[in-house]
Amino acid sequence: MEIFILAIKWVTVGTLMFGGLVGTFLPILPGSFFILLGAVAHYFLFGQSQSGLTWLSFVVLTLLFGLSVFVDWLSGAIGAKWFGASKWGIGGAIAGGIIGIFFGFIGLIIGPLLGAFIFEMIFAKKELNAAGKSTWGTLIGGGAGIIAKAMVSLAMIVYYIADAFFVN
Repeated sequence: MEIFILAIKWVTVGTLMFGGLVGTFLPILPGSFFILLGAVAHYFLFGQSQSGLTWLSFVVLTLLFGLSVFVDWLSGAIGAKWFGASKWGIGGAIAGGIIGIFFGFIGLIIGPLLGAFIFEMIFAKKELNAAGKSTWGTLIGGGAGIIAKAMVSLAMIVYYIADAFFVN
């Protein structure tokens, strides 16, 4: 029975960690949050003395989580700016991303694109080609953001493994 409980603990932590890594690439899953949750689950499931994790572990993991969220929110807007978007286009990308959250996976992808395009056309009064260029930048920025989030998520997992199993 004890081996069964131990297996359940490891499956729980492993599923959260793996789900977090997958969630880095799928906007519908909160990837870095799952990784942080996996570390917290490890701490509480195995107990403070056996987990190998300290308060500093959680400070570092929480800061990395915050960095991941920051990158996620701003990557499309930064890409749009790089491709010549106005402040309206950047605001549209951010607003579209926020609104897109409520429409699931597709909304998270299309929201920032539509937001940048619509704001450029209506508020910045840009022509179709210029607004399209800004939208293209939003797409490229979002892709770069996914790569950056993946790197941060991998850093979280590596830090967790090193701290829980090798540092102490």
